[in-house]
Amino acid sequence: MKLLLASQSPRRKELLSSLGFDFEVVKIDCEEILPGNIKIGEAAAYLSELKAEAFRELANDEVLLTADTVVAIDSKILGKPKDMNEAKHMLRSLSGKIHQVYTGITIKSVSKIWTETDVADVEFDEITDDEIEYYVQNYKPFDKAGSYGIQEWLGMAKISKLNGSFYTIMGLPTHLVYKILKEI
Repeated sequence: MKLLLASQSPRRKELLSSLGFDFEVVKIDCEEILPGNIKIGEAAAYLSELKAEAFRELANDEVLLTADTVVAIDSKILGKPKDMNEAKHMLRSLSGKIHQVYTGITIKSVSKIWTETDVADVEFDEITDDEIEYYVQNYKPFDKAGSYGIQEWLGMAKISKLNGSFYTIMGLPTHLVYKILKEI
């Protein structure tokens, strides 16, 4: 089996490698647009499947892994921030509150598609404007849903509680990926 990871995320590459899988990174050009009526809990899986469908046809010995992470609070999805101001606004909205992180994965072979979503609750302590400014200036979280990475300074300093998988929040529910790939 030749495993293809369709993600440019260094975190996903690191996690999949740490699981012990050999893989090749591939690129998918796909517009990630959600339908207006989609339920928040279905958004990450929808985007993951969208990416898998946009990839070329697979060879018999190939398996494709795609993933997408969505951060949600107060019935609103927080995507990747477009700029510094949007990043700061997102972090202020998460300050002192509990939010959800959904990561959807799709694993596709020639004959079958598996799609699963894992969710975790994350609670932040209050984050001051100075702390937000420090984080955004130093970590530039513009490639991260919700404007933060759990493995970075803000996650270490301000996350007080987790209910769910750390790795789901990081962008790849490793327990689900491992389980499905071992079945193939």
